[in-house]
Amino acid sequence: MFDNLTNKLEKAFKVLKGQGSISEINVAQTMKEIRKALLAADVDFKTAKSFTNKVKEKALGQKVLTAVQPGQLLTKIMKDELSDLMGSEKSDINLKSSLTVILISGLQGSGKTTFSGKLALYLKQKFNKRPLLVACDVYRPAAIDQLEVLADQVNVDVYLNREEKNPVNIAKSSISHAKENGQNVVIIDTAGRLAVDEVMMNEIYSVKNSINPDEILFVVDSMTGQDAVNTAKAFNEKLNFDGVVLTKLDGDTRGGAALTIRSVVDKPIKFIGTSEKMDGLDVFHPERMASRILGMGDVISLVERAQQQFDEEEARKVQKKIAKNQFGFDDFLKQIQQIKKMGNVKDLMGMIPGMNKAMKNVDVDDDSFKGIEAIINSMTKFERRNPKILNGSRRKRIALGSGTDITQVNQLIKQFSQMSKMMKMMQGGGAQKMMQMMQSRGGIPGMK
Repeated sequence: MFDNLTNKLEKAFKVLKGQGSISEINVAQTMKEIRKALLAADVDFKTAKSFTNKVKEKALGQKVLTAVQPGQLLTKIMKDELSDLMGSEKSDINLKSSLTVILISGLQGSGKTTFSGKLALYLKQKFNKRPLLVACDVYRPAAIDQLEVLADQVNVDVYLNREEKNPVNIAKSSISHAKENGQNVVIIDTAGRLAVDEVMMNEIYSVKNSINPDEILFVVDSMTGQDAVNTAKAFNEKLNFDGVVLTKLDGDTRGGAALTIRSVVDKPIKFIGTSEKMDGLDVFHPERMASRILGMGDVISLVERAQQQFDEEEARKVQKKIAKNQFGFDDFLKQIQQIKKMGNVKDLMGMIPGMNKAMKNVDVDDDSFKGIEAIINSMTKFERRNPKILNGSRRKRIALGSGTDITQVNQLIKQFSQMSKMMKMMQGGGAQKMMQMMQSRGGIPGMK
């Protein structure tokens, strides 16, 4: 996500590297490179020009403190302006205490149905709501089937009527159904088309007028770039929606839609899709996204994701095992499963400051843990609980059973041993000793 834009912005800032002050000449050169980077990311020319003019205006004449380099000062200004461009602050979804009706709109293929399922899970987990998913796409039978499957995955109810062909009637009857059955959020998944047309627009406009929803969300595929912004304008003119949802931000997106859509339609981005998994949905934080675009990471979001997967009881059990030197490969495997639940591995690494640059030429995918899992699963239960018994013959058998080689098995066992020692040190308040050990070895044990 945003990798190309981040790399281009880093090159633009190099113009100011080594400069003692900000001048009109070096700022103009930097702004030229930044404008080119934004245009390459599919940001429209008007927005790119307006943005760079604002940054230039703020940068010129500012005094650079002795402790702050010109490049650092410009990065701070860029971060503030990028955040402002995308909306400054997060925008919450409009939920009522009684019944909330949410209308989902967008083009076919934008990810409306999948988002509807994700939103149901999010509201259920975050706000303890009882959502009802409504299949209002009367043209695509697969959409009804898909919503039914998603409802089963996230364990919420679904309302559908395969005989009814009028989406207005389905929408209205679904709200009555929700009131009768105790659901307090109705999420209506509407039909999409391959392109904006009057028939589709009039139909969804009729649905809107018949149910008067509390929230209208426009779902857009962020990989479509500037076309997404143009489509948003057309939908907003007809529906006056409340917020935007950007899907597929975990893909090879250039980022133009995220940077432009707020300024064009003057509506906030409320959610972003971060993976194909049902929990791959994040509230959009403009300031955090600005930090990530500039390669500064997003530690807050990383911590929040970790907290979502954090099991307090399990953590206490692990602590006891560490204290008694009983931490084994089964426990290690559980830690890996928790990390995987946090989301796309490359996306997580991009949240760590500086890691985006360090991993620029490294291919990281969600299968990164497969080799480790295969090795651990090839061990017997007794071996997993007692790693010290893993002698040469056992390691050869494990390598053969996991489809790896003895070197990989040895490396994993070595890393596990070093990690266990570090965790033991932390238990005993030996953080300082651990830091000394890391420095003497030239970094974190087991990491290359």
